[in-house]
Amino acid sequence: MAQFNATGMPTVRAERLTFVLRVLVCVLILKVTAAVVVNYRDYLPPDFNSDFLRGREAYFAGGYQWAFYSHIAVGPCVLILGLIQLSGRFRQRHPHWHRNLGKLQIACILLVLAPSGVWMAFYAETGAVAGVSFALLAAATALTAWCGWRAAIRRRFAAHRLWMMRCYLLLCSAVVIRVIGGAVSVSGIQGDWTYPLASWVSWLVPITTFEALRQRRRVSTGVLPVPMKSEGVIT
Repeated sequence: MAQFNATGMPTVRAERLTFVLRVLVCVLILKVTAAVVVNYRDYLPPDFNSDFLRGREAYFAGGYQWAFYSHIAVGPCVLILGLIQLSGRFRQRHPHWHRNLGKLQIACILLVLAPSGVWMAFYAETGAVAGVSFALLAAATALTAWCGWRAAIRRRFAAHRLWMMRCYLLLCSAVVIRVIGGAVSVSGIQGDWTYPLASWVSWLVPITTFEALRQRRRVSTGVLPVPMKSEGVIT
């Protein structure tokens, strides 16, 4: 748990711990993203004996293939872009790049990732329970990206960063669900319920935890966030 001094600022120990955790999370995201990209060899051309494409041959040649290939092309890109965009140092040193990459990321999410995610949700592997989860995830991701963009153009940069953090947590559900899948395989726990449950846990738990910790910090410090109208950087 983070520790704060009398002024409500994090202690040096808490800052160091936070830095280490951030590094570990970044390494995990990069590692899982790389592992996902390596598996693309099963998709070009499509191998219907591979884990994800098994049983999809009947409808793959239709609109599903366009949604699928669009989704896997853009997914790793927005994850990597998000890591760069959330860096305060990068934002301060390269505001022009931050602004342009931000526009690219928002466009990828709103025009490609979210729509393709909704389309693919109708064909979720284990049925409607997982399908509803993925559809809501796509909608929530698009909503947070849109709110982040609107906050930026209105020069409400504190709100912009908050919305984009939420957006990135939702994007990282792709990482979390694979970590859950690995843990399930190692533990030997298997069942028809594991994947539908993981589909919900992968995004509800991170975003709920984030909001709970944020609320706890506000209460413990007695400091309420004040929207900042101008900070000299437009994202």
